Amino acid sequence: MNAKQVEAIALTTLLLSATAAPAQIPPPPVTAPIPQPNPSSSLVVPAPGEVPVSPGAPLGSTTGLWYYRSFCSVFDHGPCFPRYFPPIGQDLRLTIVSTDDNDPARKVDGDADTTAQDHTLDSISQMYAALRACWVPPPKDKARHGMQYTIRFALKRDGEMIAPARVTYASHDASSEVRDVYCDAVNATIARCTPLHLSKGMGGAVAGRPIAIRFVDDRTIDNAKDPQ
Repeated sequence: MNAKQVEAIALTTLLLSATAAPAQIPPPPVTAPIPQPNPSSSLVVPAPGEVPVSPGAPLGSTTGLWYYRSFCSVFDHGPCFPRYFPPIGQDLRLTIVSTDDNDPARKVDGDADTTAQDHTLDSISQMYAALRACWVPPPKDKARHGMQYTIRFALKRDGEMIAPARVTYASHDASSEVRDVYCDAVNATIARCTPLHLSKGMGGAVAGRPIAIRFVDDRTIDNAKDPQ
């Protein structure tokens, strides 16, 4: 074996040992991330027993009471869902029921005209009383027992209506003639009662707020004009 063959064998052995060396080196160990002190970080592990739940979970949940507070602190561990109560409705609702004991149809139209205009209305209860005083249901020979009629409207600061009242419900089993009778009675009530004399503070409180009035006729009706 000459010197060239020896050099070739040595070079081949050196190359093989160089390519096999990285395979023998073990991979670096994988270290777990260190939790951050910021509670809002996703790396923070919740404390035992504090499993995130939906904000709408019932109060009887066994996951802890820390979910039902109305605030979250920077010192809390894990996700925090503050509990907020549902918003208060801004619409005003009034139900006017006509009965035999207090039949509004017996009063004179002049009395109903002056009731809402005698004094300035300074509260919602006073406004409700004025609207009740303006209501005159249809006469019994045109009325229907159990009839319900609902309207929805809004007022300006000066007590004027923003737009004509919109009918949102009428008894489905009443005939169209009976509905027209109650529609006329409701429109006459609105025309009789508006503009309401609202105080400055009351006008600012109710301006633009939807007002829903439900009229219910529970008087005894002897006629059978409306068979439905």
